[in-house]
Parts: sequence; C-alpha cells; structure tokens
Amino acid sequence: MTPDFTLLFLFIFVLTLTARLWLTLRHIRFVAAHRAAVPADFAERISLPAHQKAADYTVDRSRMAIFSTLIDAGLLLALTLGGGLAWLHDFWSGRLGELPYGLAMIFSLLAISGLIDLPLSLYRQFVIEARHGFNRMTLGLFFADLVKQTLLGIAIGAPVILAVLWLMGAMGTFWWLYVWLFWCLFNLLILFIYPTWIAPLFNKFSPLADGEMKTRIEALLVRCGFRSSGLFVMDGSKRSSHGNAYFTGFGNNKRIVFFDTLLARLTPSEVEAVLAHELGHFRKKHIVKRIIFMFAASLGLLWLLGQLINAAWFYNGLGVPAENTALGLILFFLVIPVFTFPLSPLNSYFSRRHEFEADAYAAEHADASELTRALVKLYQDNASTLTPDPLHSLFYDSHPPAAQRIARLQMATR
Repeated sequence: MTPDFTLLFLFIFVLTLTARLWLTLRHIRFVAAHRAAVPADFAERISLPAHQKAADYTVDRSRMAIFSTLIDAGLLLALTLGGGLAWLHDFWSGRLGELPYGLAMIFSLLAISGLIDLPLSLYRQFVIEARHGFNRMTLGLFFADLVKQTLLGIAIGAPVILAVLWLMGAMGTFWWLYVWLFWCLFNLLILFIYPTWIAPLFNKFSPLADGEMKTRIEALLVRCGFRSSGLFVMDGSKRSSHGNAYFTGFGNNKRIVFFDTLLARLTPSEVEAVLAHELGHFRKKHIVKRIIFMFAASLGLLWLLGQLINAAWFYNGLGVPAENTALGLILFFLVIPVFTFPLSPLNSYFSRRHEFEADAYAAEHADASELTRALVKLYQDNASTLTPDPLHSLFYDSHPPAAQRIARLQMATR
C-alpha cells in the first residue's frame, strides 16, 4: 500500500463518518426535545398526536439511518483496505476477457451491496413504515418489484457498462470526454422513455377523470403556458399511503402525475396550488439547471478519474494491487462520496432555493393560502417533522423547513 494516501483516505473516512453520525444524533435529540408541543405557527392546524407521530417516525427513520451508515462504512472498508476488491479481481481476472471481467466485477459488487441492503429494506418497509401506518405493500409485491428492478438493471445496465468500459479502453487520453458525452446522451434518453416505457412496469397510470379538478388544472396549464402529453393518476396507494405529485419526461413526452393518495386527501383548489408549485420548477428552469449541473459535475468527476486511473498510488493506497480500467472506475466511485460529503450543504442550498422560487411562482398563479393548506395536510399525512435540527437540515434536506416555507407563503397572501 501507499501509506500517505492510505492515511489520508482513512482520515477523511473517519471524519466523514463521524460527521454523518453526529448530525443524525443531533437530529434525533432535537426532534425528541420538541416532541411535547406543536410549534406555535402550526398549533391551530396540526394536532399534538399528529406532531408526535411525525417526531416518532423521524426518530425511527434516523436510527435506521445510523445503522445503514455503519453498514455502508464497514462494506467500503471491507472492499478496499480489507481486500474484498482484490479477492474479486483474483477470482474473475483469470476466467474472463477484459470487458466481461469488468462487467462481472461491477455486477458482483452490485449483487453484494443488494444482498446486504435487502434485510434493511425489508425492515424499513415492513417494520418502520408499517409501525407508523404507511405501508400498504405486500411481501409478494416487494419481491416482484425487486425482480423487475434487477432484470431492468441487467437489461439496461449491462450494455451501458460495456460501452463505458470499451470507451475507457479505446479512446486514448481523452476517453473521459467520450464517456461523458455517452453518459449525457444516455441520461437524456432515459428521461424521455421513462414515463412511457419504464414507469408503467411498476405502477398503473390512468388518465385524470373529468370534473372540477381536471377543469381547474387544465385552466392552470393554459395560464402558465405549459403543454403536456396528459394528466395521469398513479396507483401509489398499493405501496404506501404517502402522497405526492410530479411531472416527468421532457419535450413532447412531458406528463403530469398525481398519486391517488394525494387526490384523495386534497381539495381541487389545493391540488391546483400544488401543481402550480411543480410548474414553477419548470418555468424557472430548475429541471434544466439541475441537468446542466449534473452533467457539469459528471464531467469534472470523469476528468478527475482520468488523472487517477493510471496512478499506482491510487490503487495501492486503497488496498488493490492490480491496475485496470474497471478497477479504477469501481474504486473511484466507491470512495468519492467520502471526499465530497462536505459539499452536501451547497447542493441542499440550491435545492431549497428552488423550492422557495417554485412556491413564489405558485403564489402568483394560484391561491397561496390553498398551497399553505395543502402543505400542512401533506406534512401531517406524510408525518414530516416540523422541527428538524437546523444543522442536519442544512446538510440533508432538499426542501426548506416547514416553518420557513409557510411563513413566506403567508407573506405572499398579505
């Protein structure tokens, strides 16, 4: 091993792990400390039992997150300095050619990770979600989804991985640029085909029925100048009682999708306000900005990998004596989250700013008080805590805290 890089990796690893665990423990303590009383701004709208349910749900999920974090950290060490990747390399390298070897290595890691995560996923779904009244999934549906996801991952992932590995080996010094171009095109293709070809494999999508709700929504779309390929209701209730709405796809393939659980809970005017918020993301070009950011970040990461892939110290420092494109790709994406964790607040900041902008857009094109009522119902129905730890929220929350978000909407109604 290369002692200097090994020590640097271990130092950053311990620092990141400690920070993640500390933030989660802070969150648990903060939520528990505010469990006894509903925040004053919500006292007239959310009952104490509902507030306490949200606190208990948040604490349970956070405790599970601590366990998952420790499992992931242990797996990372086992695969790198513990010799796991070196063992897999020794097992596959003498049996397969270069491209099949790379595919086997990556799928082996995905299989190991999936098997480790399986009992954790079962516990989340059938213990935590069930304990708090959210689970509607059966074991049969859970494993049917798992089989579909696995087969879909193999059908799509295998040719993509082979293409990436081939480009890495065949395109010379600037392979990372060719891989980036391929990755961008692949992601745009997935965005286009997902609504029509992938999502229906897991859920049923029915056209929104005629009535007041559809009339209001169509009028909103005209006011906002938004054209879509249809309004659909998704049978989210067969898996969970959580509610949501979103639009997906791009170009002429955009769809607006409502969870049936959301429509069952909100009034037509509240649904209109929620959709106005989602349209705000489109009109403010948040989706385009996120795609551009993702592409720019992936270009930077692939360039960095291009600088490391022939560096012996990078492999040796992480416990892998061999050097090849597949191992370089695997090692890089295994360890990069350890080094990029301090950037999490930056990503969360821009996401929360987009949410505020979408709320402001909704207040201009719908009734802000209706959006406020809808959000309060969604916070209650989804058991979202009203009292997150501020520092934990800074790192992890893509949406602003409830109190800040609703305070801004109330100002818009004055």
